[in-house]
Amino acid sequence: MTYTIIHHSNNGHYLAKVSQAATLDALPKTIWDKISNIIGITEWVIDVKKTEFLSKTRRGIGAIRKITFLDQSQVIEYVVGWKPENYLSYIATSGLPLDAYHATLDILPKGKMSQLTWTSFLISDSSDKKQFEEFLSFIDVFYEKSLQNLKAKIEKAT
Repeated sequence: MTYTIIHHSNNGHYLAKVSQAATLDALPKTIWDKISNIIGITEWVIDVKKTEFLSKTRRGIGAIRKITFLDQSQVIEYVVGWKPENYLSYIATSGLPLDAYHATLDILPKGKMSQLTWTSFLISDSSDKKQFEEFLSFIDVFYEKSLQNLKAKIEKAT
């Protein structure tokens, strides 16, 4: 389990962190080329059926995407942090059973390899503990499987 409940209260307010990492046999630029294509996630993020831009901005802060998952659920995300070959951050504003969601994909060079870490902070003001922990477990596995997909695709191509 790679999530931590940072704060909780008896009235259903929860704050948690989820983090997964993968070491890829690739340089940061190669990884960046994949993750910075924010609608290209259909290639490596599990259960994504389609992504589309909702903004004229396609790269960098201010880019907006709509993700449609295989179950037809949809999530709207805004890029709020962008440093080429280092990290990108985004917030989800709809489609999740949360009041706030902020995530970062961070690339750390390690010689000829790189570590890619996907970390999110999640807030819910209306969950019971069991529901919130179930969602955290889901996100944890979602990140792990998606990072493994990305690792396989990148390493196969190089």
